[in-house]
Amino acid sequence: MATRESPDSPRRRIVDAAVALLENGGPDAVSTRAVSAAAGMQPPAIYRLFGDKEGLLEAVAEHGYAQFLERKRAQLDPAPLDPVQELRCGWDMVVEFGVSRPELFAVMNRATGRGSDAAHRAGLEILQGRVRRLAAGGWLRVDEELAAQIIRATGLGAVTTWHSTPADRRDPELLTVLRESMVAAVTRAEPAVPA
Repeated sequence: MATRESPDSPRRRIVDAAVALLENGGPDAVSTRAVSAAAGMQPPAIYRLFGDKEGLLEAVAEHGYAQFLERKRAQLDPAPLDPVQELRCGWDMVVEFGVSRPELFAVMNRATGRGSDAAHRAGLEILQGRVRRLAAGGWLRVDEELAAQIIRATGLGAVTTWHSTPADRRDPELLTVLRESMVAAVTRAEPAVPA
């Protein structure tokens, strides 16, 4: 994952400029010329620090994961009273992030795996921890790996569907129905005796 950088560091200025351009104008707005101008730097700085535009987008994805993980860790309860409710809250948080920051979420989920791998793995570890707590409490209806895949797929699918639906036809109930369908698919109504 990224080390903490000074807000004045060239790398940080470039990443912040790229994120702002991405969120305000979509991926087409993130040209090396536009990013370097917004960061107050020359275009060669991007190539020197990131290698190419893909390297810059990986850094943007890593930055997004770092912000997301900070929020996710702040919410994390290592011993929740209700692990099924914790699952709902975690899923809602992922979907809310994707709905509110669609361009960044898309870049994070298309990342090819240079710098964002560690941050992505850290997020998956949090999800796997939630799934393990469900399993330990006898709540899982399916095996842990399948549960994690269902949880992740429904979250990504919810965000993708939300943004591919015209704004005037979006129904917030969709997100609730998808979440509850996911909960029903991976958890039992009552816990089984833990193994």
